[in-house]
Amino acid sequence: MGMKIRKRGGKQRAALLLRLLLAGAMPAAAAITAYATEATRRELEEAKDAKEETESDLNETQQELEELNQQEGALRGELSSLNSRLQEVGDRLGELEDRIEKKEAEIETAQEELEEAKATEEWQYECMKKRIQFMYESRDYVMMEMLFASASFSDFLNRNDYIEQISAYDRRKLEEYRAVKEQVIEKEARLAAEKKELDEYKAQVEEEKSRVSELVRQTVDSLAGKADEIAMAEQEALAYEQRIKEQEEDIAQLQAKLEEEIRLSRLAAQSSWRDISEVSFAEGDRYLLANLIYCEAGGEDYAGQVGVGAVVVNRVLSSVFPDSVVGVIYQSGQFSPVASGRLAAALAENKATEKCYQAADAAMRGETNVGNCVFFRTPIPGLTGISIGGHIFY
Repeated sequence: MGMKIRKRGGKQRAALLLRLLLAGAMPAAAAITAYATEATRRELEEAKDAKEETESDLNETQQELEELNQQEGALRGELSSLNSRLQEVGDRLGELEDRIEKKEAEIETAQEELEEAKATEEWQYECMKKRIQFMYESRDYVMMEMLFASASFSDFLNRNDYIEQISAYDRRKLEEYRAVKEQVIEKEARLAAEKKELDEYKAQVEEEKSRVSELVRQTVDSLAGKADEIAMAEQEALAYEQRIKEQEEDIAQLQAKLEEEIRLSRLAAQSSWRDISEVSFAEGDRYLLANLIYCEAGGEDYAGQVGVGAVVVNRVLSSVFPDSVVGVIYQSGQFSPVASGRLAAALAENKATEKCYQAADAAMRGETNVGNCVFFRTPIPGLTGISIGGHIFY
């Protein structure tokens, strides 16, 4: 709160100094440099505020980067878990494929056994049919043979019993072969059912594998996206750090500028001003001043152009600044067109308009519409002074 009070006090003092200057109540140089110092203070405070804002942005970016790294770690853990799960599913699938392959081999064997049992049953059935057919077609002969070939009735009964045993053997063997065939059929059906279950389970495991594979793909994509976000956040953090470094340099320069303006302010309070009649302008001053006016206020109306010319001449008159137009214009760090090369380009082609030359002539005659102001700039918050066109003169 104290800082804000001081800032308001500075504004009030600056406004008072300007009023006194315009009223002629105090030395002009002191008022001018007071404005310059106050403007630089505000610029310095704005630079510090901008640096604090950048530091805040950097902190937010670093927090975001930390969160992104945590999310990336979680995704890597999830990916590791999914890969383990995928390996487990793959192992299960391989085991199932082995079991299905064995089951198919068992089914193939059972089918071979079934074909063999069917063939054996058919063979036994054919044999039995042939014996029955033979016995039926030769029953009279067989009976006569048995009767006359038997040594006794007991022998006849034995021969008849033998025939009955053959018939019983045929029926028993046929039933056995049929039973074997039924067992093989049941075995085949059971194996087919087991294979069907394995196939269904395999389908489920393949579906699970596909699902886990998709999760792995999505997680890999998420990791790639997260890596891009981290890279962008790191670049943003580096940019903020570079900006803070540049802002610190700006603050240091503004601090040095403020100290220099304070020094000039103290000198101005003790300095004297020459009268315009005491100045002897050199050959080429008009050409140089007109082209500077073109660079600084070429798009302004005539009043704004006169104001720029008056500032240059006021500096020539002040003992704080160089005592020539050339010295004032080319004093280090004073006029931006000099540093940017725009003035050199304008001088090379004499860009100055007729109105710019008129303004230069007026200023060199001592005419001023900005009092004894020795600074001007585009408006910034808190800067007070004489406003003409797009500049504030102070």
